[in-house]
Formats: sequence, structure tokens, C-alpha cells
Amino acid sequence: MKAMILAAGLGTRLKPITDKIPKALVPVNGTPMLEHIILKIKAAGFTDIVINIHHFGEQIIDFLSSKNNFGLKVDISDERDYLLDTGGGIKQAGRFLNGDEPFLVHNVDMFTNVDLTAMYQSHINSNAMATLVVSPRWGPRQLLFNKEGLLRGWQNRETGAVKSHLPNFDPSNYTAYAFGGIHVISPQIFQRMDEWPGKFSIINFYLSVCTQYAVHLYTEAEVRLIDAGKPAGIEEVEQWLTS
Repeated sequence: MKAMILAAGLGTRLKPITDKIPKALVPVNGTPMLEHIILKIKAAGFTDIVINIHHFGEQIIDFLSSKNNFGLKVDISDERDYLLDTGGGIKQAGRFLNGDEPFLVHNVDMFTNVDLTAMYQSHINSNAMATLVVSPRWGPRQLLFNKEGLLRGWQNRETGAVKSHLPNFDPSNYTAYAFGGIHVISPQIFQRMDEWPGKFSIINFYLSVCTQYAVHLYTEAEVRLIDAGKPAGIEEVEQWLTS
């Protein structure tokens, strides 16, 4: 089973800590957040991992070497010359991820109680192009799904901006969820990405194809998603881990 950890972010919300280290190595409860995510992914049965790097990327390479790659097959997708955003980063890592089976993508700064094994199986059962972990928690930017749990649009509740490829789209007819930066993707996605060069957002990509290919939501009872990419999020994770 293959997985990708998105670890190339600049970590601007965690300055000044990230002036000297990459966000992926910022400690959470005394352990780099990258290590937390790798161990969670490993426990779920994933054996082949690709990690994209940009900001202080050599530190991530050295860290992985010091840990003997946690006993996993680990590849590096190097974005040190040019940061490709979430969609471009996944596309560049396609040489590691393409094949016959779906793969997991996990933000390095997202902590969750979601059962990744159950999520992966749910994706296989659905035969979708992508399955996205979501939460009903409030947030300014939300994905909009229909009654069948299929992605249909996006909205920014603060600005009123709406994105959808459906005609006469009315956000009030859909259920809003916050995306957790964790998804399972079928390798057919790379064929569609041929039309998307360079740097691009995976959410914009999903919105462009969701009327042709199934992009499903996945959530669980009392799902917890904590963004550790900001100081308040790290504090929340540390309280959760020690409670």
C-alpha cells in the first residue's frame, strides 16, 4: 500500500520556528510532526511512502536517514527548486504512486482520529476517483456535497465566493464540510492531470472533474481533525495526545 505525505509547505503560520527548520520537523509533544504522521500511516498498513520537500528539505532527508526510514520504503519528491502546491505536488510524485492500487495522501500537519484502514477500504468499495476526509466543523472555506456524498462545489463563507462547474449552482442546496487534508486517490487521476501543468491546487482540480468522476466524502462519528500548522493547533494536539 502506497501513501504520500505533503511536507513541502513553508510553514509561515509557525514563524519564527520555521525560520530554521521545516514545518514537518516542528515538534508536537516532543516529537516531529512528520514522525507522528509516518507512524500513523505505518500502523494502518502502508509500506511505501513518498514525501515531497521544499523548505529546508535537506533536514527532512537527514531526519529520515537518522530513523532508517522507520523501516519503510521512502522516496523523496524534490520540490526545492519550485513549490508545486498540493495538486502539482501529487502529480510530480506520480512516478512513485502510479500503478494498480489507490494511494493515500496525508498533510504532514493534520492530526486525526480517523481510521485510515477503514477509509481506504471505503474508497475501494465506492470505486471513486477520490475519497476526502471531511468534518462538519465550521470553517471559512468549505466543500459542498450532495445527498449522495459527492463533491459539487466550494464556498468561502466569509467572502461569499463560490466555485462550481454546475449551472445555476445554489450552495444552500448542498451540505458543507471542512476538508481535512487527507484523501485516498485512484491512479486514474494522473491521466486527467495531463491537462494541468506546473503548480496547482488539488481542490481546484477536484472541482473541475467532480461532475465527470466521483469525488466522495468520508467522515466518522465524532471525527476529529486538528490543523497543527499553527501554534493554537499544536497546543490543541498536545492536549489531545496527553488527555
